Amino acid sequence: MVPLRALLAVLVLANCCAPPLAHGHPDHLLPWIKPEQRSIRVRHPTQFPRVPLPDVPPPPTVSAPQWDAPAWDLSLDEAIRTALSNAEIVRVLAGVAAVSSGRSIYDAAISNAGIDIAQGVFDPTVSVNNFWDRTESPFAFEDPGDPQRTLIDGSQTDRYDLDFEISKANLTGGVWAFGVSDGTSRVPGVALLNPANRTALDLSYTQPLLKGGGLAVNRAPIVLARIDVERSYFQYKSSVQGMVLDVIQAYWALVSARTVLWARQQQVDQLEFALRLAEGQEAAELLSAGEVAQSRVSLASFRSALIAAKADVVQRETALRSILRLPVTMSQRITPTTPPDTEELNFDWYEIVGLAEQYRPDIIELKLVLEADQQRLLQARNNAMPQMDAVGQYRWNGLEGVMPVGDRISSPLGQATGWTLGINFSVPLGLRSARAQLRQQELIIARDRANLQQGLQTASFSLAGNLQNLDQFYEQYRATLETRAAARENLEFQIARYQQGLIQYIIVLQAIVSWGDAVSSEAQLLALYNTELANLQLQTGTILETHGVYFYEERFRSLGPLGCVGNGACYPRAQPPSGNEDLYPEGDEPSEEFFDLADPLQQLRESERRVRDVLPPLNPPPPAEPYPEDDEETLPEPLPLNLQQPSGVLPKP
Repeated sequence: MVPLRALLAVLVLANCCAPPLAHGHPDHLLPWIKPEQRSIRVRHPTQFPRVPLPDVPPPPTVSAPQWDAPAWDLSLDEAIRTALSNAEIVRVLAGVAAVSSGRSIYDAAISNAGIDIAQGVFDPTVSVNNFWDRTESPFAFEDPGDPQRTLIDGSQTDRYDLDFEISKANLTGGVWAFGVSDGTSRVPGVALLNPANRTALDLSYTQPLLKGGGLAVNRAPIVLARIDVERSYFQYKSSVQGMVLDVIQAYWALVSARTVLWARQQQVDQLEFALRLAEGQEAAELLSAGEVAQSRVSLASFRSALIAAKADVVQRETALRSILRLPVTMSQRITPTTPPDTEELNFDWYEIVGLAEQYRPDIIELKLVLEADQQRLLQARNNAMPQMDAVGQYRWNGLEGVMPVGDRISSPLGQATGWTLGINFSVPLGLRSARAQLRQQELIIARDRANLQQGLQTASFSLAGNLQNLDQFYEQYRATLETRAAARENLEFQIARYQQGLIQYIIVLQAIVSWGDAVSSEAQLLALYNTELANLQLQTGTILETHGVYFYEERFRSLGPLGCVGNGACYPRAQPPSGNEDLYPEGDEPSEEFFDLADPLQQLRESERRVRDVLPPLNPPPPAEPYPEDDEETLPEPLPLNLQQPSGVLPKP
């Protein structure tokens, strides 16, 4: 035996102390022992599982905006409903793409399992231990044939032990325990009882009197778990509120961009007309080359603005499709149909601040943090007490076995009993750690109360900013209405003077630019006003209630107490939002038509037809052959004007 043990010890030491090989790996004498991990092993990206790619064509661009795609008339209520139905992962806008907010419909249900985890402390616990034991003990005795010699023999003892215990903790911190122990032993030779069986029944109860005792302190983990579920729910609700606001903001941004594009297109069309007139007048020696060059510069500048307006429409529609979780490709071109709200709304300051205090998820979360702090303070105060437990135990002992004559004998129930009563006390001298934790928790409560007050103040400033923005945007909108009316009146006046030959067309051009800018400003300010109305609902925490959005609970089957052998029980799975109620008016035409997008130069179109045959083209092609070299200059034949809409421009719906 000794050489074998020594050999094993040498092998273990040799394996642990073996020098490394040349390539850096230890030289293992025992091949079944794993080598030390001395390098970082990283798989190649091609070794990871592939994810199916979506079958999505290339996205639209300014050069290929896909305006010819079928139109999809989309109201704002339907847009919100689409986003909510695709809100398994809650998204927020980041530029022109929606990204995950870090919240999902599963968060509250995941937190809900923590309640059962906390309650599991009070479930009964059963433990059963079985041991079959055989012991052979060697002993020496005198050789009967030769007293000078010693013989070695062994005695065999068989034993079986059973320990069974069931215990349960209660809400006061006490622990009930009931146990059964049974031991059977058989020894060689003759004994008074062979085999002998000893049985004991134990009933005990331990009740903490100071630390660990009390109903409230033992319920604190369950209360904390419930608070965590509520916090998860309101965090999820806050992210859904932000998503609804982003949908509304993206919707009105698209309406504004489409209106601005129409105005920029009108400006470019009229500048092209002005350049044709200028080139014709230059040919008739009525204008100088510098004046014509100025028209070309203005046209190039507004064409650049038109490209930017087209890009803005493409990007705004892409952003709306992203927050709705639609494919990036415009298989259907979104056409907003909800008209913007132009009514001035007045709000009671104290009412909206009271709504924010009650409904804002971030304020509710700060309140829940304070509730959790109170529970932890209760635990800290309890932990700062000495440990003093009252213990009580009663025990029944029994003995049973077989006598040498072969008869079985057993002790009667209750013949051998015992009991124990006691009080156990222990305390760290000074309770330094417990007192520090208590002091720390009191400071945390003071900090979180200050955070709650700061949160209310921040909410009030946000609401004040909302009201100020609403008033500013609406007043600016009313001013743009006056500006647009004046610009339209000025445009009609200048057109009339131009038709009478009293002014140059450059004056009409300036009037067109002013009118188009007024239309763009009106659309942008009204979009900001409608977005700010939704933002006010968000800041008061009532945007979901305003739109009739609520949360309901799905369920799924999972393992119950019986595990795989039992039927699955229903547990919370998710808190997806319901569909929203119709809040906004339905429109039967594109939203930008609300801005009265009529052609301001319809009268000049008629005049242009009359001069079509005498004006040169805007960009005449180069001649196929060089001009003949003679005394009289020959000009190429003028091409007819193309007054059709340029390709790649968003057509009127």
